[in-house]
Amino acid sequence: MSKNPRTQRYLVAIEYIGTRFSGSQQQLNCRTVVGALEEAFHKFIGQPVSIFCSSRTDAGVHALSNVCHVDVERISKRKPGEVLPPHDPSVVRRAVNHFLQKNDGDISVIDVRCVPNDFHARYKAQERMYFYRLLSGSEPLSIFERERAWHVPEKLDLHAMQAKSPIRTLEELNVSEVPPTPYFPSITEKEQNNSSIEDFHACSSKPEIDPVTSSFSNSDDMVDSDCKTDQTFGMRRRHRCYVITARARSFLYHQVRLLVGVLKCAGTGELTTSDVERILNAKSVTAASPMAPAYGLYLGRVKYDLPQDA
Repeated sequence: MSKNPRTQRYLVAIEYIGTRFSGSQQQLNCRTVVGALEEAFHKFIGQPVSIFCSSRTDAGVHALSNVCHVDVERISKRKPGEVLPPHDPSVVRRAVNHFLQKNDGDISVIDVRCVPNDFHARYKAQERMYFYRLLSGSEPLSIFERERAWHVPEKLDLHAMQAKSPIRTLEELNVSEVPPTPYFPSITEKEQNNSSIEDFHACSSKPEIDPVTSSFSNSDDMVDSDCKTDQTFGMRRRHRCYVITARARSFLYHQVRLLVGVLKCAGTGELTTSDVERILNAKSVTAASPMAPAYGLYLGRVKYDLPQDA
């Protein structure tokens, strides 16, 4: 690592659409996240840089927030050789995004911060959080959701997917049902949702349910496509949307996608709780169910204990 006192190290948070890249790490003759970032920084400061990512993501995996660091030496363009004060982080963000958007616009800088020259994006990370989206239902997937979630035509049993295991290797592994996206509720639906929430809080003797998501889980109740009324014509049947959250300091190669593959099979009834325990006890990739596809996986957050002063 460079300890050049004339350079400023920046911590850079980025978001990207994973299906547009051959992974995050630099590769020959392939478009990668690091490659696109290094090119944008090169155009901004006029000299090559090296980008170091906190988390490697495979081809197809998206990032709501991945983090990297880069060392920048600001050299005067009018007087070559003259070193100028470092750019403000807001300037770095705007400038790099300017060059990124000139290309495909599938990657964007969302935050920039100055950090000490020994702060490493990968080794200083305290926690990483991933999300995996599953859409369940027989209706073909909307074009807005293609390559953004794993479409499972079968019904999924949420309780079976939440089966507890005696083996814990993660800080968190949770499965929950959420409203499908993109979703634009009407005023009537909003009023119904508010009523259901009020009723839920007013009656503590009701079964434990999620009042926010229960009103969205009505794909089975909607009119079949072969017998739609005038009021439902042209309305797409909604899928049930499940999000698997995995949180840990670090993850093994393909760990989250392998876990999701097992949970999906538990949700469809292909695996029982005993089967899941057997797979975990086997401690072998070959014992697991088929791995979930990359395009449903999102790197959601990388957590740091950031220094107060850079």
